[in-house]
Amino acid sequence: MALSADDGDLALIAAAQQGERRALDLFVRRHDRWVRSVVYATAGNAHAIDDIAQQVWAKVWQQIGTLAEPARWRGWLYRLARNAAIDAGQKSARERGRRVALADEGSVPGRQLEPSSVLIRDEQHRRTLMTIRGLPAIYREPFVLRHMEDCSYAEIAEALSLPVDTVETRLVRARRLLRSALKDLRADKESDR
Repeated sequence: MALSADDGDLALIAAAQQGERRALDLFVRRHDRWVRSVVYATAGNAHAIDDIAQQVWAKVWQQIGTLAEPARWRGWLYRLARNAAIDAGQKSARERGRRVALADEGSVPGRQLEPSSVLIRDEQHRRTLMTIRGLPAIYREPFVLRHMEDCSYAEIAEALSLPVDTVETRLVRARRLLRSALKDLRADKESDR
């Protein structure tokens, strides 16, 4: 009998709870992209994702033994990732309050010029991500989980500890806000010409 993905995850969690490092490594490989999406949805800072994700996985290793209901691992992992992103955001805000940022966030060293169509696509992608980052967290989190991680409404509801109806409402509002903001950006861009 073949194992489903969820059964496989449960087996990996059980093995990790017994101290098997390789099981946890495989679990990390399976779910690192999802954790990074949660971090981005919460923090909205693409530059901090690597550090925060590393912190999350360190906490998972330390706390995997405390996971009483392995079948509910997704909500548990979501809360760890979300809390780590919130903590990092608060720390970053405190640090910004003490110093002036000197680096230009928009520059990417060592990047070579590409054909104009690729540059246009990259610029549109960057603007879209910036607009998503600008959404209020209550809308950004479900939006990223749904549209960037392809989570079901039920999975999002479980991860955020919300009713499914609330998830649906927040997604509708997030899409509406995103459409409006992107429309305003296009209008501003055209008026600059």
